[in-house]
Amino acid sequence: MLTGKHALVTGGGTGIGLAIARALAEQGAKVTITGRRLDTLEAVAGDGLHPLRMDVQDEASVTDGIAEAVAARGPVQICVPNAGLAEGRALLKTDMDFWRNMMATNVDGAFLTIRESLKSMTTTDWGRVIAVSSIAGLKGLKGAPTYTASKHALIGLIRGLAADFAGKPYTFNALCPAYVDTEIVSRNVTSIMQRTGMDEAAARDLMVGVNPHGRLITPEEVAEAALFLCGENSGSMNGQALQIAGGDM
Repeated sequence: MLTGKHALVTGGGTGIGLAIARALAEQGAKVTITGRRLDTLEAVAGDGLHPLRMDVQDEASVTDGIAEAVAARGPVQICVPNAGLAEGRALLKTDMDFWRNMMATNVDGAFLTIRESLKSMTTTDWGRVIAVSSIAGLKGLKGAPTYTASKHALIGLIRGLAADFAGKPYTFNALCPAYVDTEIVSRNVTSIMQRTGMDEAAARDLMVGVNPHGRLITPEEVAEAALFLCGENSGSMNGQALQIAGGDM
């Protein structure tokens, strides 16, 4: 259903980003996958996935990278700002470097990616922006106030753009998964073990327990939601934050 359309997925070499990129490619899209590690991107390239080294914290890198992708594959019609950091830290232990690094990736990076993608998207008659937020974008995540703030900000950006472009053939939505079975969960297990002294099983159970259905979400489940937002009858879904959270309310 997406044959001939150009999609751009940041953080597209692993986890949720890679699952979304592959799902879009399977539907015929030409998909630019971006990230800071070119070797990671090249390892999964092919079958409609085209690697591009790009650092979402660097404005010039985003501007030049997306311009290069547009020159190679045409206007970006599906923009998926997925690149993000997920790390918990108590507020009284949070310094400005930690705060700014989180915001630079999760908020500034999404803003730059969307802005540059819209330059070409708005020359076409159809477009989708699908930001990967988090269940933490809809409620407070204990022990992670900086991360929570960044994901709330991302949903605010999406809702503001949906209002700006209402009535035009472009939609803006956010995906809000709870804990997903990715490398981020593995890294968080290690972090929890170091902070609390828990063993590996207990640390993992702590995250699994946040999901009401008692298991980690698969990246492919998140990708299916992204496909829905690109579907034939998705034009009235705009400004929404879709929970993929196993029944979290």
